[in-house]
Amino acid sequence: MKRLLVTIAAGIFAMGLSTTAFADAANDYKAKCSSCHGQDGKGQTKMGKKLNIKDLTAAAVQDALTDESIIKQITDGVKDEKTGKDRMPALGKKLSAEQIKALVPIVRAFKGK
Repeated sequence: MKRLLVTIAAGIFAMGLSTTAFADAANDYKAKCSSCHGQDGKGQTKMGKKLNIKDLTAAAVQDALTDESIIKQITDGVKDEKTGKDRMPALGKKLSAEQIKALVPIVRAFKGK
């Protein structure tokens, strides 16, 4: 757990975010993301399984994501390509740009866990 927090902190500071962003990012993930993605990022929650959410710990998944795509998905949400229905809700009106940017190192910290 300490290693995960150090990784997240390093990522947040490397992105030039404030210490407040670091303090709030884990809470934002827990409140807004973990019900589907899980505390461990594996997506093995009830909703994660229902939506067939990708495992954020998988290197291939992480390698396919850019920081910009993570920010865009959190901001705008994700729609099902076939049905047009929301697969992930847009958080752009619920979280500030700084809060969303601070979630990127959280997502990145799951790689290889």
